[in-house]
Amino acid sequence: MHQRTRLMTMMAILIAIGVLGSQFLWFPAGIAKAYPVQHAVNVIAVVMLGPIRATIIAFMIGLIRNVFGLGTLLAFPGGMIGALLAGYFYQKTNKLTWAAVGEAFGTGIIASLFAVPFAKLFMGTTLGALFFFPSFLTSSISGALIGLFIILRMKSTQQLKSFHLK
Repeated sequence: MHQRTRLMTMMAILIAIGVLGSQFLWFPAGIAKAYPVQHAVNVIAVVMLGPIRATIIAFMIGLIRNVFGLGTLLAFPGGMIGALLAGYFYQKTNKLTWAAVGEAFGTGIIASLFAVPFAKLFMGTTLGALFFFPSFLTSSISGALIGLFIILRMKSTQQLKSFHLK
């Protein structure tokens, strides 16, 4: 199969997993719902495809979920900032654990702070950072751990090499 076709197919599969998975695996966390599948997909995408493609995947998951009324606008900063920082950490260290740490820190801390003006500007809500922090952190840590588990399992069974498309 042509390399670009494999790349686009893998991106489409990860987007589909992110969109559909968010409908089956979620739980209430503070004022929002936690969607850990988004963050698991981010970690997997960063390791397999790199930070830019992982960020594009996060954007597409957020876009599709919003178009179909399955998510909120907070899916954009939450998913994209986490994917970008996970990719940065992974590129700098080449360690799988740091991809998960980057996802949790990028979404749980940075995106929760970014969500305050974002929510005010686009959603008309004036909630403070402490309202977003618990749900973003819970969602990102649980999802990053799921993604890390899947990537470590793929690595231990030698499956990761066949999927590397960076």
